[in-house]
Amino acid sequence: MKNIFKLSMLVCFAVLAFTACKKLDPLPFYAAGKAPVILASVTSVTPAPADSNSQVLKIEWSDPEHATDPTKVKFLLQIDSAGKGFVKPHVVELIGRMDTTFIAKDFNNILIGLGFKFGVTYSVDVRVISSYANNNDRQISNTITLQVRPYVVPPKVQLPANGTLFLVGSATAGGWNNPVPVPAQKFTQIDTLTYEGTFYLIASGQYLILPENGSWDTKYAVANNTQPGLNAGGEFGYNSGVGPSIYNDNFPGPGNTGMYKIRLDLQNGKFTVSEVKLFSFLWVAGDYQGWNPASAPTLASPNADGVYEGYVNVPSGGSYEFKLTSQADWGGTNYGDGGPGALSTSGGNLIFPNGGGYYKINVNTNNSTWSIEPTTWGIVGSLTGWGGNPDIALNYDAGSGSFVSGPIVVGGNEEFKFRANSDWPINLGDSGADGSLEQDGANIPLTAGTYTITLYLNNSGYYTYKIVRN
Repeated sequence: MKNIFKLSMLVCFAVLAFTACKKLDPLPFYAAGKAPVILASVTSVTPAPADSNSQVLKIEWSDPEHATDPTKVKFLLQIDSAGKGFVKPHVVELIGRMDTTFIAKDFNNILIGLGFKFGVTYSVDVRVISSYANNNDRQISNTITLQVRPYVVPPKVQLPANGTLFLVGSATAGGWNNPVPVPAQKFTQIDTLTYEGTFYLIASGQYLILPENGSWDTKYAVANNTQPGLNAGGEFGYNSGVGPSIYNDNFPGPGNTGMYKIRLDLQNGKFTVSEVKLFSFLWVAGDYQGWNPASAPTLASPNADGVYEGYVNVPSGGSYEFKLTSQADWGGTNYGDGGPGALSTSGGNLIFPNGGGYYKINVNTNNSTWSIEPTTWGIVGSLTGWGGNPDIALNYDAGSGSFVSGPIVVGGNEEFKFRANSDWPINLGDSGADGSLEQDGANIPLTAGTYTITLYLNNSGYYTYKIVRN
């Protein structure tokens, strides 16, 4: 048995020795390809909209001579802003082709995708990279530079003739009153095709966008405001008021009250609504409105920090008792009387001290304090000697929840502010000239003319005004 095993081992060693000594054929050697040379049919691509479907550019390159079937060679044509090093280029992938052409509208879309503005001339770099299908043996061509200029594509949505857009509706501070407060509800034109604005929007309201302040003739609207998620953005269009249009519905407002940025892209007919800052609220429910928190006016905390303020109109009649609640029902935290200037979650009802009237209420839930002050409102300024003469009275309009002046005649350049009770502790001006009012804010200018001025205090935490030349 041992002899058989030894014999087998000798045979195996002999086979291995024979195999090891056999000379193999040399592996084939494939030379690397070479960098292609790229050429363009033109050095400048600046078509007009009328050329949209015409060929404006042809790019071709030499054979990189990879050791494979030419029909399987992969080419990556790269286009990028000149000098950017092709870090984030537009890429066109081609297989087995050594040229490509572009019609104007396709090349225009590439330039727009690179962030180029319409009608502005830019330089772009172009190159091609060849390789096997698995990306091996990458060969990079020379770079050529072209001068290009995107043209304006006819927008999907008709542009406003005057380059202005305004916000109106129950979701806005000015409600459905038209004309609207300006500049608080006026969009800023970013460019020919884009408008943007930051606005106070009221939960569950609706709005429209008007190209002409004070006119209902034309509008921008949506096709179906029941579409889920549309309050955050979607498609919109133009309604000329003449003939049928699918854009007949109001834009749906947000689910929560606060400040929102609305951006309108007329090129593509798209809008977006993004939250800037949400407010927190206390509801002022009482005998004067049927003890119904859901329909009660609110106090707002614009910074959601427990510090609230707002204005409440109380009609004459009833008991003038009320409470504060943290929800639009009685299921939240309810605040009542905790003694002079104090709140308690177990206290009795609070009282409007003068009966019916227009009250300013301040609340701090961090230390459970509050204050209340009855107010009447007027205009003070250079046209009244800054208090040397009586303030110009503002009359409360219950229908719009605003204070409105009679005709005010201005002889030249004047300035004014709003103030309560013909005194300075509560005075509102417009710092930043953005249409919103702030305590101790900047004076508001007026030029010669006759005006009606409206003050809106019914949106707690956000106050604005409207000036209309008669």
